[in-house]
Amino acid sequence: MDSVKKKRAVKPIALLFLAAMAVLIILQFFNPSPEGKPVAKKIEAPREVLAILENSCFNCHSNEQNLSWYDKIAPISWAVNKDVKRAKEVLNFSEWNYSPGEHQGKMYAVLNMMQSGKMPLHEYTLLHPSAKITKNDIETIRKYTLSLSSQASAKKENDPHQPIEASQNNIPAQFPVSPNGVKYTDDFKNWKVISMSTLFDHSIRVIYGNDIAVKAVETENFHPWPDGSIIVKSVWKQEQLADGEVRAGAFVNAQFMVKDAKKYTDTEGWGFAKFSGPDLHPTGKNASFAKESCIACHRQLAEKTGYLFDVPMKVNTERLIKNLEK
Repeated sequence: MDSVKKKRAVKPIALLFLAAMAVLIILQFFNPSPEGKPVAKKIEAPREVLAILENSCFNCHSNEQNLSWYDKIAPISWAVNKDVKRAKEVLNFSEWNYSPGEHQGKMYAVLNMMQSGKMPLHEYTLLHPSAKITKNDIETIRKYTLSLSSQASAKKENDPHQPIEASQNNIPAQFPVSPNGVKYTDDFKNWKVISMSTLFDHSIRVIYGNDIAVKAVETENFHPWPDGSIIVKSVWKQEQLADGEVRAGAFVNAQFMVKDAKKYTDTEGWGFAKFSGPDLHPTGKNASFAKESCIACHRQLAEKTGYLFDVPMKVNTERLIKNLEK
């Protein structure tokens, strides 16, 4: 009798297993291969830097995917293909058509993501443990990224045609406009400071907000930020005096975020712009630069700070606690 009961119990399990296998096989007929593209221009960097990028980044951020067999099985492959497509829209090491300045900026973004633990994605390294970033990897990327700044400074010093670095007060009479329509304004110097930060490059960053943005911060009403909000991050090199005092040195750039939900639909309602150097030259060759270079990183902060990297710590903490309690 016992053997008969066991056989009856096993039969439904076997049928469920066969049904699951049948569904899995059928799904493979709806499993298109990811779009293949040739390598247009691969990033150029020292061998040790390329080794880290190839091991931890290329599977998603390049045209040179080397996916595991389980990455190609539906329905897992659906999520993989979607992530790869989006990753390459953000950054593609196989289409590295950037100027030296843009190359440096991209590497700063890569380093920031690695240092913050946001890249590679945790769910990716769970299945691909060999792609995990080590402290030595981060240090290698950091040294390389900082060396790009040194190379740029050396080139400027050796080139008599390069403009002499000036303070932020030495700005052109005609304020420039970013390709996406964001206009530089000197008014932010009179706005309220809402935050400050620094980076591994030892820069000093002061974040200003206009009246609309300041009110949004004070009332924690930035999900979403109200239209008309303007945030400006002004960046200076860090200068250390003989007595050890640290103060702002040469002006580096001013980074603008202008909230206009109707005008900037491609970048989540934010108009991004960066004005660099004594001539305040704007970043980007056309209006799509923000979609390609800015919103991808800021999008990861949508739920926490409404797309901003720097909001007062009190606001960040309280908002995070509220989100966790939900």
